[in-house]
Amino acid sequence: MPFDVEAAVIANRRLSSDYNVLTLAAPSIAAQAQPGQFVMVKPVAGHDPLLRRPFSVFEVISDEGGEPTAITLLNKQIGVSTRRLYDAAVGEHLACLGPLGRPFTVIEPPAQAWMVAGGVGLAPFALLAEALHARGAAMTLFYGARTGGELFYLDFFKALGVRLLLTTEDGSAGERGRVTTALERELSTLPKGQSALVSACGPEGMLAAVARIAAAAGQPSEVSVERVMGCGLGGCYSCVIPVRHDDAAHFVRSCIAGPVFAGDEIVWE
Repeated sequence: MPFDVEAAVIANRRLSSDYNVLTLAAPSIAAQAQPGQFVMVKPVAGHDPLLRRPFSVFEVISDEGGEPTAITLLNKQIGVSTRRLYDAAVGEHLACLGPLGRPFTVIEPPAQAWMVAGGVGLAPFALLAEALHARGAAMTLFYGARTGGELFYLDFFKALGVRLLLTTEDGSAGERGRVTTALERELSTLPKGQSALVSACGPEGMLAAVARIAAAAGQPSEVSVERVMGCGLGGCYSCVIPVRHDDAAHFVRSCIAGPVFAGDEIVWE
């Protein structure tokens, strides 16, 4: 069961003029959150925005004794909701419901874990990388953004032993081009008999490409979809997505059947 709490903002770290990381005091959610799950949040004060919005749980923060006390959210200000979160003051309270949704699979060695993040799609991978590190899994993060100034938390992932392959549209950091190009190249060099679970989060076009590339290489994939959600509990049907079932397509609610799906499960056309 998810928890519905009024979580106090205990830190607001500005990463750039558009991105920030909010830390929320939510011990009950922190204790249960799994990689890829999300929370529905909105400011307690005021009526704009009216509805909560979904955000992946970015990190789980623990105290000196190892007890989970807080979660963080990676945010990019775009609309009303995200601007409010970018400007949130320490001490402000957010209505926070979670953890919600189906998480990513945390693989066991010798399988490798390949993560593909596009922009703010980095959000579920901090928690996933920590879980994989605890199991001793070999990890690669394919991380793409428009420019080098939008690549964040690189030292965090390096400290966990993650191999980083960076791409930017303008060539200001890493390779110039799309993150999926790097993924396709690296999959072509994977030794025969080696398996890699490809996990992706980002724009839907990128997710479709990742699913196609992984399937062509004979590797499984999981994708975290970013659909508009009104409730996060399956009641509003605003987040439906077509999936394959018995060679036919039907719609499911991504907030409860996902947000993580097998890449070959979704009807991308």
